[in-house]
Amino acid sequence: MSSVVALSGGIGGAKLVLGLARVLAAEDLLVIANTGDDFHHLGLSISPDIDTLIYTLAGLANTEFGWGREDETWSFMEALGALGGETWFRLGDKDLAVHIERSRRLGRGERLSAITADLSARLGVGPRVLPVSDDPVRTRVRTDDGWLDFQDYFVRQQCRLAIRELAFEGAAGARPHPDILATLRGPNVRAVVICPSNPFISIEPILAVPDVRRAIRDCTAPVLAVSPIIGGRAVKGPTAKMMAELGFAVTPATVATRYADLLDVYVVDHADLSSLGDVAVRTVAAPILMQSLADRENLARAVLSAADEFRQ
Repeated sequence: MSSVVALSGGIGGAKLVLGLARVLAAEDLLVIANTGDDFHHLGLSISPDIDTLIYTLAGLANTEFGWGREDETWSFMEALGALGGETWFRLGDKDLAVHIERSRRLGRGERLSAITADLSARLGVGPRVLPVSDDPVRTRVRTDDGWLDFQDYFVRQQCRLAIRELAFEGAAGARPHPDILATLRGPNVRAVVICPSNPFISIEPILAVPDVRRAIRDCTAPVLAVSPIIGGRAVKGPTAKMMAELGFAVTPATVATRYADLLDVYVVDHADLSSLGDVAVRTVAAPILMQSLADRENLARAVLSAADEFRQ
């Protein structure tokens, strides 16, 4: 039974997940991965956040781009472009192999969770990475141009369009992976950690799957979140832009209110501790900007220490 359960999207969340993986035994970490970014492209089933987590934990992540695999080659994309194909979503040659194998196995009826487990094992990943559900959950974005699939907005449009609304298609009817609920309802959970991923497009798709939010709320372990905002700016990605467009103040306090019914402890950067206002949850200050491997490990230790102190 995993003693730490982490909710994570891609790049930002994966940094803390790696830190947790380095200070915990592999069997003591369960990662619940966002699948709202998943989509079909070029006839393939692509799971960006799952793959980012796997590559990061396997030591294969492309640190220059923040996505994809290290030492990547691009022969496929070059050949596809020469044929007039769609190249707006770049798939490296090594990365492409993962998408092809996933698609092949999904096509013959295997579950996404089983495929993820097997790919993780083959790439040397120790902690368990579980999609929140084997049923499709897809993030949709409403802009002034209408509703768009998430990757269309995020990659093709480069987040240029203003967001007016978000929806998680399929979430209401999705079944959470049974091992997620069993773990959260079990007696041996040390902490539930909401990683510093974008709350709107990385964490809330997970929480939108029925029973997941309730299971976290009812869990006997402390629930902690790490702010993705430092000094009024997002650590990574379009979080701040989305918050402003949706009418929210770009502050750590805003993120805390999104998780208000869940949180026991909120971890913020030292720079933000004096500006939290009336956040009705215990707050802990720590250096949360993870630029090095040591930063990731130190933040993981700080989060676990805060969880242990809360239990005392």
